[in-house]
Amino acid sequence: MSTLPSKALETFDNPQPGRDYTIRIDVPEFTCLCPKTGQPDFATLLLEYVPDRLCVELKSLKLYAWSFRDEGAFHEAVTNRILDDLVAATRPRFMRLTAKFNVRGGIYTTVVAEHRDPEWVAPAVVALP
Repeated sequence: MSTLPSKALETFDNPQPGRDYTIRIDVPEFTCLCPKTGQPDFATLLLEYVPDRLCVELKSLKLYAWSFRDEGAFHEAVTNRILDDLVAATRPRFMRLTAKFNVRGGIYTTVVAEHRDPEWVAPAVVALP
């Protein structure tokens, strides 16, 4: 196999560091294992962030998500761990990770975790007519 799962998150320079803008990334094939049963848990991850100086490189993000496939993790823990790792790699102005897990035992779980740089002020929402 030419590529393998990896915990290394690569970044690149933000091409517009003077502007607040949002990057949205869908990761529809996230998989980890239930820590109680060992059965697979499937989720769609939605990453939304306002970059500062760095952006996450997508191939490394794919390999990073893949690295959880054989790890047991509670939904809440894995969502917060992924957010912490992404924040450490990119140091964004704002980042939100929404993890929508498929049904397990008749229950759907969605976990939302956020990071906000304390010096960043979100721009006002513009309401168009």
